[in-house]
Amino acid sequence: MSEPKPPTPTPGDTYKGWLFKWTNYIKGYQRRWFVLSNGLLSYYRTQAEMGHTCRGTINLATANITVEDSCNFVISNGGAQTYHLKASSEVERQRWITALELAKAKAVRMQAESDDSGDDCPTAPPSAGQGGGCRNSEIQSTLRTMGSKVEDLTTCNDLIVKHGSALQRSLSELEGIRVGGDMGEKIRQVTERATLFRITSNAMINACRDFLSLAQNHSKRWQKALTTERDQRIRLEETLEQLAKQHNHLERAFRGATVLPSSFSNPALGNKGGVSGKGDASDEDDDNEFFDAMEDPAEFITVPADPKYHRRSNSNLSGFSSETGIDDQSVNFDELSMASNPESPQTLELEPVRQRRTHIPDKPNYYLNLWSIMKNCIGKELSKIPMPVNFNEPLSMLQRLSEDLEYYELLDKGAKCQSSLEQMCYVAAFTVSSYSTTVHRTGKPFNPLLGETFELDRLRECGYRSLCEQVSHHPPAAAHHALSEKGWTLRQEISLASKFRGKYLSIMPLGSIQCLFDKSNNHYSWKKVTTTVHNIIVGKLWIDQSGEIDVVNHKTGDRCHLKFAPYSYFSRDVPRKVTGVVTDKDGKAHYVLSGTWDEKMEFSRVMQSSKGENGTEGKQRTVYQTLKAKEIWKKNPLPEGAESMYFFSTLALTLNELEEGVAPTDSRRRPDQRLMEDGRWDEANAEKQRLEEKQRTVRREREREAVKAVCSPEEADAQETGTEASEVSDETDTEDSPPLTPVACAHQDNHQALWFEKIDDPVSGETLHIYKGGYWEAKEQGGWDICPDIF
Repeated sequence: MSEPKPPTPTPGDTYKGWLFKWTNYIKGYQRRWFVLSNGLLSYYRTQAEMGHTCRGTINLATANITVEDSCNFVISNGGAQTYHLKASSEVERQRWITALELAKAKAVRMQAESDDSGDDCPTAPPSAGQGGGCRNSEIQSTLRTMGSKVEDLTTCNDLIVKHGSALQRSLSELEGIRVGGDMGEKIRQVTERATLFRITSNAMINACRDFLSLAQNHSKRWQKALTTERDQRIRLEETLEQLAKQHNHLERAFRGATVLPSSFSNPALGNKGGVSGKGDASDEDDDNEFFDAMEDPAEFITVPADPKYHRRSNSNLSGFSSETGIDDQSVNFDELSMASNPESPQTLELEPVRQRRTHIPDKPNYYLNLWSIMKNCIGKELSKIPMPVNFNEPLSMLQRLSEDLEYYELLDKGAKCQSSLEQMCYVAAFTVSSYSTTVHRTGKPFNPLLGETFELDRLRECGYRSLCEQVSHHPPAAAHHALSEKGWTLRQEISLASKFRGKYLSIMPLGSIQCLFDKSNNHYSWKKVTTTVHNIIVGKLWIDQSGEIDVVNHKTGDRCHLKFAPYSYFSRDVPRKVTGVVTDKDGKAHYVLSGTWDEKMEFSRVMQSSKGENGTEGKQRTVYQTLKAKEIWKKNPLPEGAESMYFFSTLALTLNELEEGVAPTDSRRRPDQRLMEDGRWDEANAEKQRLEEKQRTVRREREREAVKAVCSPEEADAQETGTEASEVSDETDTEDSPPLTPVACAHQDNHQALWFEKIDDPVSGETLHIYKGGYWEAKEQGGWDICPDIF
């Protein structure tokens, strides 16, 4: 090769060069450009790809480096990633081994430290980069760099001692050997070890030079930075005091003003849904100004209805208030109905109900840099990114789906409604309530294994029970079925599509949710909105929900259009706002909903609607005259100490609690998830890799069986050769990896679920997995022999 001689590896510097990487049995070794930087080894097809396309990255902190022969060596992180590499010469191989050992030692030390420096400087005011926080971060960074150089010197010293001892032994052996056939071999060994000693010595010299240069450059700057930091702190304290005085003055002036109404200082959700009480001109103008700030083309505003509608509501609408269960009388109504119903299970109150747990082990304070893992995964599917359990929460996606039933009472109340439009309000509120548990839940749930299940049996406590099953692996999809004694059925099939965009992570749920009511035969369906996780690079993670949902009643044609407003720093709206309008099949509005998806929802009955004036962008808004808003849903408070328990709700704390009689495929029996809940994260990571490798092995075996079942022996051998080639390639190196064979892909898509079957729904026109029965009967009989061994 005519490549220039690479430089001697220096601790902490980026090391680059060409290596041959094994791809598959067809292409063999392929020439790739490798870059070693910050404890990560990345590779590209060409040097030109470094700016935009990374073919793969391996973290050396958890990797093993093995030398096979004079030019070959292997880097593996325990099974998920393995690089078989070959250098052009033995000396070149040793240069890479030395650089990799130095980088690995440094990465292990950095992983053990809790480095929070990334949150300091970016949040400081942009004053030409001279803020006190930035200078403090610079000093801390310099101290860490110098400490790292000292550690590099220690590592180089150990290597010099090691290679020096080997060189001394070779020289001693050379002195005692006679002139003969072994002389050439011994001279070659001495030459090789002398080369290693020279490379390591040069690395030691370079590390010493870097350390001395840093010490000389920063000794005077530290004293000057310390003085500047003290002066800046005094100025900031004076500025803060002035701002506090100005804020106090403005607050007193605002309270003393008589022009603005009192509702403006506290824009509660009830005032947005419908202005209650006086309905004077100032209130109406203030509401108009508030809604002008919205940029939704389907804007609407609400104003108080005429008093004649309030008088009429006391007589004609009395049935509505008793059915919705919002008034104080609703509790008595429910009790009377239970007492008058001879089939009501009053005897269950006398039987002991299981006490569920209210606490789980606290989350350990382990630090891991998310950006160091995900920076090379921009644009990739989230389900294909190998993630340690440090970013998870001890629940699976199946259990997160079951959390949608936390506010099942909304569907219970909806089952009692006589009007389909009133029932639609409860279904819409239930749709919004399913997002309330996500506001603080930044942890990623475990991806379920193919065939994994989760049951939630709350028949005695709440009157319902549900079952989830992972019905597909590529793409990952889960089916859910819940049945209630109160007369409703909930079923859904959700598949997640996600993309990492650098600053944020977008999760787009695919599939649909359906709710059926036995009494009215109303059939509702809707989809989920997009979830966005912000501040992936720096800052505190936070979650936002945005998009639009259409809840459709396929029997009557009623529709509820819900809009989840995305968070905007410049918006005057409350954060996490949700608005909605319930219309009949003719498009006439009957109810208006408003609130937030993390706190509560209110609804108002529309008495009259008209087209109002054009908004700020020339779009005509609809004005709804409504009755006083009533609360339809409110979030339950989090349990005490939730911040140290992954912000789990009361229901979420019980989902992973061990129960007798559940299926062997139940998520509660998943070992890596159980180890993480117990705080044993290192063991959980190892167990997670074992389960994933076991799943890959089972998948490959199924593919081979499918190939043999439909192909001739010659074709089967050819298909199996292609499968073996794909096994050797990296999962992330998609361009080097051959695609799955058509037979294997067909088999993968036609996986038969155990408790669900795929059908075409004639009502909604959608294709989804429906519960086919048999699970609860098998549980009563203990017939789990048909369940696969997935754990």
